[in-house]
Amino acid sequence: MPRPVNDRIMSMRLPLSKDNFATIISLYAPTMTNPDENKEAYYNQLASVLSGIPRTDKPLLIGGVNKDERKTTWMHPRSGHWHMIDFIITRCRDKMDIHSTRAMRGANCWTDHQMLRSKVAFRIRQKHNRQGTNKATKVNTTKLSTISHRESFEQEMDSALAQWEENEQSSLDEECAALQQVAYSTARTYLGKPDRKHHDWFYPNNREQQTLMRRRDQAGQIYIVLETFTCRKCLSGEIAKQIK
Repeated sequence: MPRPVNDRIMSMRLPLSKDNFATIISLYAPTMTNPDENKEAYYNQLASVLSGIPRTDKPLLIGGVNKDERKTTWMHPRSGHWHMIDFIITRCRDKMDIHSTRAMRGANCWTDHQMLRSKVAFRIRQKHNRQGTNKATKVNTTKLSTISHRESFEQEMDSALAQWEENEQSSLDEECAALQQVAYSTARTYLGKPDRKHHDWFYPNNREQQTLMRRRDQAGQIYIVLETFTCRKCLSGEIAKQIK
């Protein structure tokens, strides 16, 4: 799971194949307008995080370090010049795992940065289910909201409990487990599994949102080519508000 360090640094340790691990650090460095004490505190915290990475891990630092390298992931709002301030950094010995890294100019994420994508040769470790551990599935308790189903279920449960016989040689824990199994199997048989419902916020207004997103993408492409203020306002203004 991702572990937040502060409002600018987040780390996550991924288990890889052959008992290896990859430590991914997402960061966003303070800009030049921040006080020097904030910058110093940030880099001290980052140094502490980096020193805690095991030597056998494969580290990946992802994010903006706000260093001007005169390349193209961010455009200065006043000069209009493009700069490279977003990086994906790893150890020299792990460079062979990085297949390709490029800026995705067509990706619009309501930010003035270009999205940076890197393809890495990491194989995530597969989870193996333990044998003999059967997790109890949920039952459809929504049926009990109606009186008719609730009364029928009570009759089914009374019938199942009437047929269940206590074993005097069993311990109290064994009797509780057996009673629990009877109640669960009866509920599972009568109520069944709950219906899976995926509440997708995107589906009800799919056509309208697709139209707005196409307009947003077109404005973004025009802005990349022409870099006009009108296109930029259209991209980050009304269309983005309507989509949200």
